[in-house]
Amino acid sequence: MSDTTSARGAAAGLTLSKRVSALEGSPTLALAAKAKALLAEGRDVVNMAVGEPDFDSPVAAQDAVRAALDAGGIKYTPAAGTLALRETISGWLRAERGVDAFGPDGVVVCHSAKHALSHSLLALVEEGDEVLLLPPVWASYDAMVEIAGARPVHVQPRPGGECRPDLAAIRAAIGPRTRGIMLNTPSNPSGYVWTKDELDELCSIVLEHEGLWLLSDEIYGRLVFEGAAHHSPAAHSPEMAARTLLVDGASKVFAMTGYRIGFVAAPAPVAKKIADLQSQVSGCPNYLSQVAYRACLETEPPEAGAMLDEFDARRRIVIEGLRALGLTCPEPRGAFYAFPDVSRYLDERGAAGFCADLLEQEEVVLVPGDVFGAPDHVRMSYAVSRERLGAALERLGRFLTERGERTG
Repeated sequence: MSDTTSARGAAAGLTLSKRVSALEGSPTLALAAKAKALLAEGRDVVNMAVGEPDFDSPVAAQDAVRAALDAGGIKYTPAAGTLALRETISGWLRAERGVDAFGPDGVVVCHSAKHALSHSLLALVEEGDEVLLLPPVWASYDAMVEIAGARPVHVQPRPGGECRPDLAAIRAAIGPRTRGIMLNTPSNPSGYVWTKDELDELCSIVLEHEGLWLLSDEIYGRLVFEGAAHHSPAAHSPEMAARTLLVDGASKVFAMTGYRIGFVAAPAPVAKKIADLQSQVSGCPNYLSQVAYRACLETEPPEAGAMLDEFDARRRIVIEGLRALGLTCPEPRGAFYAFPDVSRYLDERGAAGFCADLLEQEEVVLVPGDVFGAPDHVRMSYAVSRERLGAALERLGRFLTERGERTG
């Protein structure tokens, strides 16, 4: 019996679809769950696996939820979200990203940015289409593309370990079945921020090909450091806005992970069909989360700026700590991750074995780079306190010394 057949018959005689038979759960969430289980056992684990800010949501969000609860009348909203929130997002995109192409009818509020990405792909691709991904990429991108029926095609970055995009390779990878490109800047997992010149060239590539779209994941767009600037492709030109779907949400910049709220902004006819899909598949997003998100977008809570400053301080601690250990990594000028190259310390089990040994010996949780398409690297989230960062770097240094370099 094949593995697929076994999986399809595994549910007490029920037949599973091919769509889910080969599907695995999110590796980053699995690692986070394992870390929480070890913490519950009393182990002194430093969890650097999950992409979740270690801050509370802004007071503005909390107050908005309390006020809505007191007012009552919490019911279904339109499938695309409340008009009030969609109007706020449209204005926020104009002011924050320089994008004036998407009115309220071009905004669909979703249960999260992850949800916005997956519904966008379901609305855009057919069986047999190809979607270009630009490694290192967030682990869920491949699965999202495959669930939608398309094939992910990885276009590797330029050599040198800086995770700079190889724009010539992107242009060369576009074939007759290429339907779109997924972009994430600032990047999870590398923290790389695309320059305006790089983004302009990518837009030119998209516009050279009729019907090609760009799905721009901008969830870390506000989290940039050292003078880096985030540029949205939708602000490039009206022609590019007509080819762009822009995804963002509240989880990262407002530390509102548990609220599960985000959006996709797109040309109005595309947004209409994504909203129709949402109405049939998942229904409207949570009313209270919509109220909370709108409050943060309208007030610019001070907690967001304070969190950004703290992440920058931690980022510098991590960069300096990794350099002191002799490890190199792409310069993380965005998001809240470092992505060091640990190839000198890998055995035949690769980065997965490295992370397993580190957890067992030093109780530090990192994510192996294999899940991001970069097997020589590991991802470390600095969404932990400075004290825990110091402990993690000390433990990592001890681990590397005891492990020693592998010479093959």
